Amino acid sequence: MNRSSEGFYPATDESSTVSGVSWGAIFAGAAAAAALSLILVLLGFGLGFSAVSPWANEGMSAKGLGISTIVWLAVTQIVASGAGGYIAGRLRVKWAYMHGDEVYFRDTAHGFLAWCVATLVTATLVAGSVSSIVSGGVQAGAQVAGGAATAMTAAAGTAAANTDSDQYGYYIDSLFRNDQPAALSEDAARGTVTRIFVRSLKDGQLAAEDRTYLAQLVAQRTNLPQADAERRVDEVYARTQKAVADAKLAAQQAADTAAKVAAMTTLWMFVALLAGAFFASLAATFGGRRRDAVVYVETDTYVNTTPVR
Repeated sequence: MNRSSEGFYPATDESSTVSGVSWGAIFAGAAAAAALSLILVLLGFGLGFSAVSPWANEGMSAKGLGISTIVWLAVTQIVASGAGGYIAGRLRVKWAYMHGDEVYFRDTAHGFLAWCVATLVTATLVAGSVSSIVSGGVQAGAQVAGGAATAMTAAAGTAAANTDSDQYGYYIDSLFRNDQPAALSEDAARGTVTRIFVRSLKDGQLAAEDRTYLAQLVAQRTNLPQADAERRVDEVYARTQKAVADAKLAAQQAADTAAKVAAMTTLWMFVALLAGAFFASLAATFGGRRRDAVVYVETDTYVNTTPVR
């Protein structure tokens, strides 16, 4: 067999000057994986939206939805990454005069690179598509509940304006207190009691003069004896304190639950992505084996003696 001037076979000398990366096969596998991932993710969102319900005790629970989301994400990664890796390995050019271990490594690397490109593309596409879907759903819900939202906004704005204007209302009320409080209207009495409760709940306790004044207002409006009125003030204030404490506890528990869910979701997404990288690399080796097992058909008519790779 003829050798080159350096002593290498022509085929070996030629292969040493060619890059070991076939970007065409990588981008082809990445395109297939990204498209399949996008389709499966959108299908998962559709199934998830159909499984949840805005009504209490109906539809899938939050825990079940979280588990199903993680499982679907893992399945999406395995299927899409496997398909993309197989295509990248199958379409890569066939290397001649090369050890089997090197061919195995290159096939694995092509599958991994196809997964990398597909992951970046899918992250961009899914982020845009999901944001469009969610924003469309929010706009539809806003149109349906437009009247109620307008009324609630107006009420919230009025309450905020009253709070700002009565920032020092508690101190102003204390200027006009006496042992025989004048008869107040329903709104004025509620406003006075509200300001005293808000101030006392911030401090953590009800001052003695506030307790006495509230009892006088209650006795005046309900014809209860002063002792019974003070007892009613203590009971209502205790229930108010408990309600505020329960609300704070519920908010803390909700925040802790959200943090745990976010942490677990992130960890499982990391595991799913690793599984996608593994299956992409593994499927690329299967595609490479099928590529190397191709038998070229020989014809009697001479066309081109160079085999198609």
